[in-house]
Amino acid sequence: MSKFGLGRGLADLNKEMGAIPDISILTGTERVVVKQIPLTQIGANPDQPRKTFTEDELADLAASIKEKGVLQPILLRAVSGKPYMYEIVAGERRFRASKLAGLTEIPALVKQITPESAMEIALIENVQRENLNPIEESNAYKNIMDKCGYELSDVARLIGKSESYIKNTMRLDTLPADVKSMVEKGNLSASQARLLVVAEKPTELAKQIVNNKMSVVEAEKLVKGAARKTTSRAYVAKTMDPKVVRDIEFKISDALGVKVKLQERRGGAGQIILSFATRVQMQELIDKLTK
Repeated sequence: MSKFGLGRGLADLNKEMGAIPDISILTGTERVVVKQIPLTQIGANPDQPRKTFTEDELADLAASIKEKGVLQPILLRAVSGKPYMYEIVAGERRFRASKLAGLTEIPALVKQITPESAMEIALIENVQRENLNPIEESNAYKNIMDKCGYELSDVARLIGKSESYIKNTMRLDTLPADVKSMVEKGNLSASQARLLVVAEKPTELAKQIVNNKMSVVEAEKLVKGAARKTTSRAYVAKTMDPKVVRDIEFKISDALGVKVKLQERRGGAGQIILSFATRVQMQELIDKLTK
């Protein structure tokens, strides 16, 4: 059975609904009804990925609704045990703008939808329409994985993006609240914010990037030259002094009787290279190492 239940096949109804009677519509194999639902009976979905709605954006949509009405019904699901009868699955922006426009009811499709499918639809709608800021997008991926038990691959198939894209977006969740706020306000781009995930002092660097209006390339140079978190793969607690490296090479060479080269890489990893001149020396080296 597919993990994704209702995340597809919802056709846009691109015509004005207005205050007309209920309309029966066939969606897939199910016949549903577009109803005029009182706004007082509708509540927001707590798992709605989008959390920010700008005043200007809502005002523009409210003005359009006053002039033309709601052009596309919102999608609702019936709920119980809450102070409202219906919960928004898709269309919260239209719902908010309708209230702002002074409407008392709104055209809506009411369907039987599980909480998991409701989260799928809300995520798809917002991601495809690019309605989410990077922090909201990061939280939405984490939320649907936590609550629905989805893997990274599940979310990738659901929204049609690569696993690496989702993983990198979710890393933004590790940033401090003040840096997240810069991203939400649009002062810091998602690309710049992702660079700061490995930084020891992301807030200080974020302020420098914003104040100096740095490009992504400039921000990358800044972060590369700054201290990194101890949990970062690229973190090096203390680069070994060249003299220490030479001492280690000498000790190993003296013990094994071959030339030794110690190479340290980023993150504290590295390799020790043992060189031999003949097969006889190679066998002697093998004997010493496996003795």
